[in-house]
Amino acid sequence: MNRELPPLNALRAFEAAARLQSVSRAGDELHVTHGAISRQIRALEEQLGVSLFDKDGRGVKLTDAGVRLRDVASEVFQRLGTVCAELRRRTEDAPFVLGCPGSLLARWFIPRLDRLNRELPELRLQLSASEGELDPRRPGVDATLCFATPPWPADMQVHELDIERIGPVLSPRYAGYGRLKNAPAAALLGEPLLHTVSRPQAWPQWAGAQGLEPARLQQGQGFEHLYYLLEAAAAGLGVAIAPQQLVADDLAAGRLLAPWGFVETPARLALWVPGRVPDGRAEQLAGWLARELQP
Repeated sequence: MNRELPPLNALRAFEAAARLQSVSRAGDELHVTHGAISRQIRALEEQLGVSLFDKDGRGVKLTDAGVRLRDVASEVFQRLGTVCAELRRRTEDAPFVLGCPGSLLARWFIPRLDRLNRELPELRLQLSASEGELDPRRPGVDATLCFATPPWPADMQVHELDIERIGPVLSPRYAGYGRLKNAPAAALLGEPLLHTVSRPQAWPQWAGAQGLEPARLQQGQGFEHLYYLLEAAAAGLGVAIAPQQLVADDLAAGRLLAPWGFVETPARLALWVPGRVPDGRAEQLAGWLARELQP
């Protein structure tokens, strides 16, 4: 069976003209000129090898072939419209699933979740936490919030939200705090440093930005995830390193301090959205996140 169909634009132009019994009104409905409608109909007639309209005074009248095609086309377009509306409603009613590293989720997102739910109640956000390498293309996730380094893949919509800045942090409870709080950054070269296996380049990256020799760093206790690393630092177990965004609340509360400040990295905190059908909820979320991250 030959399943080849005429171009959809030609069928839409014909269906509108047949239903409205006017080429001009069809152009108004489809936001094109009546000349464009006429050309689409002529192309459709040539492809089908039949006349669909006859002249009727100043107007047009459907031929028998035109009546048959109108009845089928009108039914099909009506059914398509109904199904598309149902799919849109399902998308709007479904929760918006956001993938996020557990450390970012626990230390930055959850403290702001109540405010997000109040300000964007229609979002119906559902959070999906994970550690390690995140796959923003995985099924069941509408967007992913994470730190990553450009360039961005062509098949993703990426909303850059903030520059990553990393720096050492420690608690006033740490035994070496009094010795270190006013010391230069080089003092950390002799300190056993808390670190995480998920971000081994963080300390060398910071040292290089400070003009220090990364090879002189001393690795202390290691942790699998950044969340545990920062909890250890807050407990006074040593000096850790982290993105500023993840310790902002701790710094404001005095739970952690950052005597040496933070340095920029090439990475960005960004919202990744798979390049599927555009979802206005992702735009809303990106705007809210950008506002929350403003100094």
